[in-house]
Amino acid sequence: MQSQHDAADPIAARMRALLVRAPLAVAFVAAGRFEVVSEQFNHLFGHGDDTDLTGQDQRGVVVSESAQQALQARVGAAFAAGRPLDEEIEFVRRDGSRFWGRLQATPVHWEHPAGEAMWVVDDVTAARTQRMQPTWSAKHDEVTELSNRREIERRLAEHVGSRRHEPVSVLFVDIDRFSDIVQGMGGEVAEHFLYGLGQMLVTKVRASDTVARLENDHFVVLLPDCDQHYAQIVAEKMRGAIAAYRLRWGLHRARVKASLGVVQLQPSLDTVDAVLGAGQLACTEAKAAGGDSVRVFVSSGSYEELAGA
Repeated sequence: MQSQHDAADPIAARMRALLVRAPLAVAFVAAGRFEVVSEQFNHLFGHGDDTDLTGQDQRGVVVSESAQQALQARVGAAFAAGRPLDEEIEFVRRDGSRFWGRLQATPVHWEHPAGEAMWVVDDVTAARTQRMQPTWSAKHDEVTELSNRREIERRLAEHVGSRRHEPVSVLFVDIDRFSDIVQGMGGEVAEHFLYGLGQMLVTKVRASDTVARLENDHFVVLLPDCDQHYAQIVAEKMRGAIAAYRLRWGLHRARVKASLGVVQLQPSLDTVDAVLGAGQLACTEAKAAGGDSVRVFVSSGSYEELAGA
């Protein structure tokens, strides 16, 4: 039954319902204390029906007083610069056990960055442990957490020259005018953009496909068991998704478009460099056409002849 308070303040009622049901560990904080927390936030920190972080000091969830002071300083510096705080913090649960959480902190009102803020915390202990393994860092890009150049070249080499009859295609993705973001917003914002963009690209392909960051703003997508026709369809979907993607990072807003090259593996492309080069050639044609487009590599001769080598 709806209370008189809920009837008088439907926005507050909706907020309470959201915080109970939302699958997010979210809290609103002010003056170093938790004002309102979601049910998931309580559970993450070891609280339940009999205990609640609401009204408690933030100091209770960090490992030490000095760690709390350092965190507050970093939050203040980030908010003053017009950006959220997004980093991994070692937290403490009610029973004293520790875990690593990704804290995303944002002011409720950017015009008053020192006022109330919203925290969203994800438990990243397992992911962090995995990233600390030497085998992970050898295969993954630090910024985007996608496969790196070495790993995509290794996987591509397994298909180049293969006698298997399944078609294999590669997409070469080049972000248009990405240097404008770097120059206008700085390297940190640009890296967050690349991370978000890379994670979005992963959602546009199959689990058997590989999305990698080759270098700078260049991505490569390996599509096993995929011919040129379907690879072009995937490329068009990616092009549209990139054009629709928006970076919202504090007060920063950005959008980009991309040029994509499509190449299906063929006997004339007998090395990894030749395949990547063919994809880049097609991508260059897309850029020459004005960007935000897809071009397909087609060659009746060798890659070297087409490249003018």
